[in-house]
Amino acid sequence: MIVRRSAIVASVICALVALQVVLTARQAVHPITGRPIAQVMSHLGAGWLDRPEREAEEAPSKAIELLGLKSGSVVADVGAGSGYMSEKLSRAVGPSGRVYAVDIQPEMLALIDARAKKEGLGNVVTVLGEADDPKLPDGRLDLELMVDVYHELQHPQIVLRHLRRALRPDGRLVLLEYRKEDPTVPIREEHKMTVADAKAELEAEGFRLSDVNEALPRQHILVFTRTADPDR
Repeated sequence: MIVRRSAIVASVICALVALQVVLTARQAVHPITGRPIAQVMSHLGAGWLDRPEREAEEAPSKAIELLGLKSGSVVADVGAGSGYMSEKLSRAVGPSGRVYAVDIQPEMLALIDARAKKEGLGNVVTVLGEADDPKLPDGRLDLELMVDVYHELQHPQIVLRHLRRALRPDGRLVLLEYRKEDPTVPIREEHKMTVADAKAELEAEGFRLSDVNEALPRQHILVFTRTADPDR
């Protein structure tokens, strides 16, 4: 009986700890917009990124085409996950270009390395970032792409400052984010972004929203450029 009671008490404690973690996570909001910050998708969900239906549902190949990348460009896939978009970027910039595939989960980087080896993508470089630092070289990037990633950044303001430093003066930061304005997009609300929220959050960190493209089925394409050095 004592053993059984101990087991019950331990289960209750574990449940309370788990609940506290969830409640704490729910309390994380962006200081400017009050937007709830979503939790990072685990590497255990990587298969969803490579699902066969993704092209029909989201048109990622069209998204890459709309970016107008040039051969030889240096780009970053920030929050690269399984490398699904890194592969498309790799083919777009060609052998003379470079793709920095950044993720904070080593398991994701292992998937990207395996993909690059299998597909012969010699221009893909994996980078183990940190939650507050993508670990990209300063002033080298023509384009930084985050596909359904920005809303999961646990330290968005700090990461944006690093991303800004990594861009060339004429470089672009591009967000693909599910349209929160559209209730028919079948994604949880905390994993969507409005144009207004993205604009407010990024322009506070030295970016300017220069283009909004709504050509994709479910996502905004939000193009940001650097402004003059922000007055801090």
